[in-house]
Amino acid sequence: MSTLVFLLEEPSAQDALEGLLPRILPADIAIEYLVFEGKQDLEKRMGRRLRGWLKPDTIFVVLRDQDSGDCRVIKRNLAARCHEAGRPDALVRIACRELESWFIGDWEAVGDAFRIAKLKTLAGKANYRQPDNLGSPVAELRKYLPMYQKREGARRIGHHLDVQRNTSRSFQVFVEGIQKLTAGTNP
Repeated sequence: MSTLVFLLEEPSAQDALEGLLPRILPADIAIEYLVFEGKQDLEKRMGRRLRGWLKPDTIFVVLRDQDSGDCRVIKRNLAARCHEAGRPDALVRIACRELESWFIGDWEAVGDAFRIAKLKTLAGKANYRQPDNLGSPVAELRKYLPMYQKREGARRIGHHLDVQRNTSRSFQVFVEGIQKLTAGTNP
């Protein structure tokens, strides 16, 4: 049995993935999460965690928000850290702008999670067709869900995210990479 270990910058990413991954991964894949205290902590400590990992048949996935940085530079930096730690095969993925872009990419999931049917109609709005381009996805969610909190929102929405329906390109690239890893091909 292989183990997928996710290195994440914040607990809300784990919350979302716990709802999503069991629905898209083969049953024989074990999942573990290493959650850091923000992107600086992730970048500072990930090398030590990767080097010290002893369990065989482990595949590592690093997921970090883009925020206001250049996603290519961020990805290159994280991949270099993985390589330096002896894990050049780690999959590095960037959530363009923020994890919440993935949620806005699937307004139907947001509507189902919060039991507000009218949210589903937002998928048709022009400014939400490419959610990875939004400046502040959290602010966009809070326009319609003033009570939105990152962890609770991720916990609720993650169970409803649909791989086929989601319009976030960074979400699609993340899922495609995970599926290739677990199918035994190189992402």
